[in-house]
Amino acid sequence: MYPDYPFQSNYYTIDEHRLHYVDEGQGDIIVMVHGNPTWSYYYRRLISLLAKAHRIIAIDHMGCGLSDKPQDYDYCLKNHTQNLDSLLQYLQIKTFSLVVHDWGGAIGMGVAAKHSDSVKKVMVLNTAAFRSKRIPLRISICRWPIIGKVLVRGMNGFAGPAVTMAVSKKMDKDIAEAFLAPYDSWKNRVAVSSFVEDIPLDSRHPSYETLLGVEKGLEQFQKKQLPMLICWGGRDFCFNDSFYEEWCKRFPHANTHYFKEAGHYILEDAFDAIAPLALTFFESTE
Repeated sequence: MYPDYPFQSNYYTIDEHRLHYVDEGQGDIIVMVHGNPTWSYYYRRLISLLAKAHRIIAIDHMGCGLSDKPQDYDYCLKNHTQNLDSLLQYLQIKTFSLVVHDWGGAIGMGVAAKHSDSVKKVMVLNTAAFRSKRIPLRISICRWPIIGKVLVRGMNGFAGPAVTMAVSKKMDKDIAEAFLAPYDSWKNRVAVSSFVEDIPLDSRHPSYETLLGVEKGLEQFQKKQLPMLICWGGRDFCFNDSFYEEWCKRFPHANTHYFKEAGHYILEDAFDAIAPLALTFFESTE
């Protein structure tokens, strides 16, 4: 149904809502955590590549992708983190590596902080797991009372533009349609809108303390020099170079690769260059 996405669907029920995930391959486990407004489809080529020698778990957050989209759900960072943690416990996963992008950084590293001895490696793709007061105007507008919901949920003014604004290379039409397929109505864009509203810019925000906890959790990985691969797109209007520099500052031992011409959806723009880096990183025993 979706190009380059031949994976079997799996579901885990949480509070009567179905959470969709991909579970492919065998071997050491790699958990892929997407952001907003994407879904596990974003990782499709990386899943196919790494599943040849690893077991890949790629979640669709509640309200995203092929997961249920309850209208009265609390789509906050804490709940997304708990959902991923619950899924990993359900699958009886003891040790794992992570691939994180966009909101996946805060969610994935939030889970990692709870199970620091279980995390083997982390691959970072244009994301954050720490506080920032920076927000582009085009995203800030989507947070405005009333207007924001009309734009994001009614006019598809967040997910829609992302398939052009988050890449430097034009997406093929069928690929863009697959990115947007789960978000085809007001109801189905509920989590897209909620993610935008959940960005904690100051201490008054309900998710601020959760993000602060994630940020503090990074310290244990800094001390143990957790193996980390950072691949960064330089043409990201949201997670700009200041976020890249912060990751490099916090993890000076990381293996870093900067792709000047790639956008926020770095796996769309630079997959061919990133693929061998990912293979080497996850196959290494160091």
